Amino acid sequence: MSGLHRWERALGIAAAVLFVGAVLGFGAALPLFDPIGHPVALLGAMGVPHALAFNIVGFALPGLLASLVALCLLLRVPRTAPWSMRVGAQLLMLAGVGFTAMGVLPLDTRDLDSPASQYHASAWMVWVLAFVPGAVMSGIGALRLPAWRAVGALHLACGLGVLLSAFALQVLLPAPLAQRVAFGVWLVWLVAVLPLAPGARRA
Repeated sequence: MSGLHRWERALGIAAAVLFVGAVLGFGAALPLFDPIGHPVALLGAMGVPHALAFNIVGFALPGLLASLVALCLLLRVPRTAPWSMRVGAQLLMLAGVGFTAMGVLPLDTRDLDSPASQYHASAWMVWVLAFVPGAVMSGIGALRLPAWRAVGALHLACGLGVLLSAFALQVLLPAPLAQRVAFGVWLVWLVAVLPLAPGARRA
């Protein structure tokens, strides 16, 4: 593996470590924070101690790294690949932007109907609604290329996993826990997608 590929592979790992470390670290430092019953966004909400630091480390940086992962993936897509792979990768980049926006637009726990809280919810929806179709479109296209079938299976599994976790799973589990499952599935995609993807762009 070349130095460039090692650097690309580290992007997803770094994003996952930053997010998980921020949730665990800032969660432990916040009195009365329930790691299952409270949403992750509470750690970065307005008025919460160290909220800005969490929003940078937990949302903004992982989101930017996720967009870089998707960009690296896009650059590896063969020029002759189905169009859905290229469009899907662009949507995956947008999902990273949406994740970053959750840190830029923090939740206002004093008024969940305030514009600030609505903006945060909109950023979360951008993340979900960009990642799910992006992963599914990329997966469908990748399955048509023998060298990309493992990537295609990962895309489809993670795309459907985030979809079910973000919406359907909330019927069975508390919403904050279902959201954590969705984040976890996304982190699996971040860590695994570039190591599985063929390294050289082909004509």
